[in-house]
Amino acid sequence: MLPIPEDTTALLFDCDGTLADTMTLHYEAWHETLLLHGVDCPRSFIDEHAGVPTDLIVEHVNARWGTSLDPHAITEEKENRFREVLHLTEPIEEVLATAHAYHGKLPMAVVSGGPLDVVSATLVAIHAFDLFPVMVTASDPVAPKPSPDIFLEAAKQLGVDPAKCHVFEDGDPGIVAAKAAGMTFTDVREVIAQRES
Repeated sequence: MLPIPEDTTALLFDCDGTLADTMTLHYEAWHETLLLHGVDCPRSFIDEHAGVPTDLIVEHVNARWGTSLDPHAITEEKENRFREVLHLTEPIEEVLATAHAYHGKLPMAVVSGGPLDVVSATLVAIHAFDLFPVMVTASDPVAPKPSPDIFLEAAKQLGVDPAKCHVFEDGDPGIVAAKAAGMTFTDVREVIAQRES
């Protein structure tokens, strides 16, 4: 179980790379999809945009490689590839254990740049769907990370003070968003690095 500040009244969890160890699966789906369109995208590019909605990543790809890929079509193609391997998802144990430990004690939400159906299926795959009564995703009409709006919306739906929310994140855009929302946070990448060292 990971530590949280004493005055925390709610926990907000990113999904991909935070609760669920999906980043390799996402990268493989991205790599296969973009290769078919002439772009050999390195893992570092996808990691750099962790937490950013898929259609916006396509816009970043277009800017970086000078392509004119259709964000909607590429999003659908990439997400369909990811759905095919979603059942292989494993949890990030320390983070999931934290969610289990606070279930029923603190209000909790998932705040993700992924579409609702994919986030829901990911949570089902790691047996965590029932832990989170609130999910705010790319399917909601709210500005994505690095805007604080998506975290503020989760706090609003939970009925808690944003300043008392603690965020678990693995991406720079999410950490920027958490800071901008006035929330404390745990960078899950540091937890994973300590485990692997």
